[in-house]
Amino acid sequence: MSEEHIQKLPIRDLDWGEFVTLIGRANAEIARYDGILQTIPNPAILLSPLLRQEAVLSSRIEGTQATLKEVMQFEATPEPRTSKRDDIREVVNYRIALETGAGKLDDLPLSLRLIRDIHEILLRDVRGRSSNRGVFRKI
Repeated sequence: MSEEHIQKLPIRDLDWGEFVTLIGRANAEIARYDGILQTIPNPAILLSPLLRQEAVLSSRIEGTQATLKEVMQFEATPEPRTSKRDDIREVVNYRIALETGAGKLDDLPLSLRLIRDIHEILLRDVRGRSSNRGVFRKI
């Protein structure tokens, strides 16, 4: 994209009229989705695979090598030792930390304490477990 097409935010000369139909459709789809969620006894079940996939993809940034299938198999029947146990455990910790943090945000504000609690979960029983879990670095 050429530089003359790049605009800085906030965009000042946006013609909202062009987007009214699209916004209306998007709003209707969100309402339909919300209606479907209301009829499901446990709507978190729909998000569960997405959370696991996010955990797999985000953990790759740290060099973790585990697939979604391996993570789901491990969670269904945790084996004491597999060749990828440590990597899988990191992904599982990531998912647990994400769910824990999101759950705590219902009652608590985003805070240093919450970040430390999530960090402690991330490092449970994985590489770095001997470091100061839940403690900010001093250097």
